[in-house]
Amino acid sequence: MIRLPLATASLLAIAVSLAGCGEDKDKVAAVKASAPVASTIAPATSGQPDNAAAKAVVANYTSMIYAVFSDAESTAKTLRTAVNQFLAKPDDKTLKAARDAWVAARVPYMQTEVFRFGNTIIDDWEGQVNAWPLDEGLIDYVAADYQHALGNPGATANIVANTQIQVGEDKIDVKEISANTLASLNELGGSEANVATGYHAIEFLLWGQDLHGTEAGAGERPATDYIEGPRGTGGNNDRRREYLKAVTDLLVTDLEVMVSNWKPGVADNYRAKLEAESGESGLRKMLFGMGSLSLGELAGERMKVALEANSSEDEHDCFSDNTHHSHFYNGLGIRNVYLGEYTRVDGIKISGPSLSSLVAKADAATDATLKSDLNGTQAKLQVIVDRANNGEHFDQLIAAGNTEGNQVVRDAIASLVTQTGAIEQAASRLGITDLNPDNAEHSF
Repeated sequence: MIRLPLATASLLAIAVSLAGCGEDKDKVAAVKASAPVASTIAPATSGQPDNAAAKAVVANYTSMIYAVFSDAESTAKTLRTAVNQFLAKPDDKTLKAARDAWVAARVPYMQTEVFRFGNTIIDDWEGQVNAWPLDEGLIDYVAADYQHALGNPGATANIVANTQIQVGEDKIDVKEISANTLASLNELGGSEANVATGYHAIEFLLWGQDLHGTEAGAGERPATDYIEGPRGTGGNNDRRREYLKAVTDLLVTDLEVMVSNWKPGVADNYRAKLEAESGESGLRKMLFGMGSLSLGELAGERMKVALEANSSEDEHDCFSDNTHHSHFYNGLGIRNVYLGEYTRVDGIKISGPSLSSLVAKADAATDATLKSDLNGTQAKLQVIVDRANNGEHFDQLIAAGNTEGNQVVRDAIASLVTQTGAIEQAASRLGITDLNPDNAEHSF
């Protein structure tokens, strides 16, 4: 995944003016080249909160992270059960159940992404779990006119169809489809588009390519692609079955590892180390994560790039047409961190000391502005969800010529830009004038 630094309000327009991208997947390189390079926040007008108050907010933050990742783990296990039931009896009903379980698993996971930025243990891990966009030709069969990333040597390797794949002069044995084999193939040949694991690999295996472009419709992989014998379609069905099982098992394992890093009461895990830092350091990570997801990742890479290119290849959940939910829950994750609250998948709401309470004590007007901006963003993202529920999905909204749909996306981007400026103002009111966690103590 591309990692963009948090920008100031004066640089926001630069970060989201990512126009002029081509129709191939190399357009994401333009995002890197356009990334803002510095952060200069207006001098704080209020003092820093005392360390004890700040550390209480950070402690609630770590509790919330543990809860969200625990939900991501439990829903991934439900997905694994649905996948196993589908493989035991591949038909339309069990395929739909597996797809529904995948969509449900995205709800908590997308709320974890605000934790990535500033917490390197998550950001370094995330590539194996949620990397995108991917050249699906690495994994399985694709349409003859498939447009892959230029210069990607593994773009059409087709692991499902081959027990040995060639990348340049190198021949790689993939006879055994295991979690370790698949993980080793991520970024094969140095290309970030070679993604063999994670949510989106599972998504492609369940839905197949979305060949509708910016017209209505998602992927239409038939259940018969997983039936062995004469009724099967797609070819190499035994290996496709092995792939789906291995990649789903790996997702569960990866999430179990991350949950262990945030489990309370463990002396040497990441949570314990973060809670041992100064309160200011923890607050900086929280605010940096909010701003970075809000601006560079969601407003920029995930929305603006796809919109300016009118490219369904650059929508986040492109095979399933679930992008509207991914964007909504990314936004909700940002709001969760500021308010110090999270509603679990079982409906139980957890809450505690928050950034909002600290900012309100320093400057009530700044807190009110940011809360209003966060609510405004969720309202704009809800419009995208509502349009999808009425049959017009994100890939249709970004279509060339869809002036009204394009404006719906632009409105959401503009709201994310506005809230990012408010996030930085909130940071300044807490006396945090440098949001780069690399400058904080014990940045690990």
